Amino acid sequence: MDGLLERLLEKVLRRVVQRGVLEVTTASDRNYRIEGPLDDGRPPVRVRFATAEAERGTLLDPELRLGEAYMDGTLVMEKGSIAELLDLLMAQPGAVNPTFSAGLLYRLRILGRRIAQFNPRGRAQRNVAHHYDIDGRLYSLFLDADRQYSCAYFEYPGQRLDDAQLAKKRHVAAKLVMDRADLAVLDIGSGWGGMGLYLAQMTEARVTGITLSEEQLRLSRQRASDAHLDGRVAFRMQDYRDVEGSFDRIVSVGMFEHVGVDHYAAYFGKVRSVLAEDGVMLLHSIGRSDPPAVTNPFISRYIFPGGYIPSLSEVLPHIERAGLVVTDIELLRLHYAETLKAWRQRFLARRDEAVRLTDERFCRMWEFYLAGAEMGFRHQGLDVFQIQLARRQEAVPLTRGYIAEAEERLRGREEQARIPLRLAGE
Repeated sequence: MDGLLERLLEKVLRRVVQRGVLEVTTASDRNYRIEGPLDDGRPPVRVRFATAEAERGTLLDPELRLGEAYMDGTLVMEKGSIAELLDLLMAQPGAVNPTFSAGLLYRLRILGRRIAQFNPRGRAQRNVAHHYDIDGRLYSLFLDADRQYSCAYFEYPGQRLDDAQLAKKRHVAAKLVMDRADLAVLDIGSGWGGMGLYLAQMTEARVTGITLSEEQLRLSRQRASDAHLDGRVAFRMQDYRDVEGSFDRIVSVGMFEHVGVDHYAAYFGKVRSVLAEDGVMLLHSIGRSDPPAVTNPFISRYIFPGGYIPSLSEVLPHIERAGLVVTDIELLRLHYAETLKAWRQRFLARRDEAVRLTDERFCRMWEFYLAGAEMGFRHQGLDVFQIQLARRQEAVPLTRGYIAEAEERLRGREEQARIPLRLAGE
C-alpha cells in the first residue's frame, strides 16, 4: 500500500511541476528527478521523505501535512531550503488542490470556515494570546527595531526593513489626514505600540490604543512612559466591540485579519458609531485578489487560529451597509512578500538564538510559516489593501497629492526627531 501511495505522489508531482527541477528520495530510498518542461533558471531542489506517513500525508492533504512533515523532521531538505521548495511548488500553475482528496478537504473547510472564524470576545483573546503572548525576545530576532509586525512599505528596491517600516507608518499617517494637532485617534489592534507612538510624536495626536495581548500591552505602556508620551498615548486591554466615545481618526494595521467574516458588520458598525462626523479611518489588512476562500489549514492550526484573509468583495458590502464612505483604496502588491523575505532572512541569521528560546520543532514551524506566507504573496493572489473610510465624502482632499505632501512634512519631522521610536531597552 505504501508503495502505491509513493507512486501516486510521484505521479502528482510530475503533473504539477512544470517549471524548475525537483529531486525526491522516497521513504523506501527510491530516487527520482522531475524536470519541468519550462526552464525558469531555478536551481534544483532535493527533498527526502523519512517516513511513509510523511509521503501519505503530503499526498492526501498537502496544505497541512507538508508543513507538519517539515516541522517533525520527516521531510528533509537535502539541496536547497524550505523556502526554495515552496517557491518552486507554489509558483506552479496546478499547485492549488493538486489531488482529489486535497480538493475535497478544501470544500469541507469552506463549509466549516464560519465556525473556524467565530470570534466572540473570549475566543478572540485566546486566539491573540496563542500568537502574541509568547516570549517577546523571539520577535526581536526578526522584526525591525520598532517591532512592526505587519507589511512594510518599500519605497525602492533593496530598502532596509527598518526604513521601509518607518515609511509604512508615514504612509498610513499621511492617509489619516492629520491636518491639526490634538486629534483624538483610536488605534484598533495597537500591537507593541509603534503606530500610536509615531502618531503622538509626529502629529501631536492624542492616541488610544487597544489590544487583546497582555504582552503587547505591557511593552506598549512601558514604551510610552520611556518616551515621555504617556500623557498623549493610552494603551488598553480592550475588545473593539467595547470601545465607547468619539474619535477624529481611527487606524487599524494588521488586526482586521483576526476579526472573522461573521463579525464584519459589528466591526464596521462600531467604527461608524465612534468615528466623528468629519472623521477619517485607515484600514490596513492582508487581502486576497481571488474570490473568497478559506484560511490555509497550517496557518490556522499553528500560527493564527481564528484568522482569515478576506477578498475585497467580502469587506466592501459591510462598509456600505454601515453607512461609511470609501474614499480611497490602495493595493500594496508584493510589499508583504519583501517584508516576509526580510523577516525570514533575519530569523535564519539568528536561528540558534531562536532554538534556545523555543526548540527545534518550533523553529522549523516558524521557518515554514515565514517561507509559505512569502510565497503566497509572490505567487498565489495575496496582497495588502489600505482602505480609507469616512462618514462624509468631503472629509478628505479631492486629489491624492495631499498624501505625498504629508509624507514630506512627516519626513522632515522625523529628521528633527533624529531617531525613530525604539523598543524599551533596545
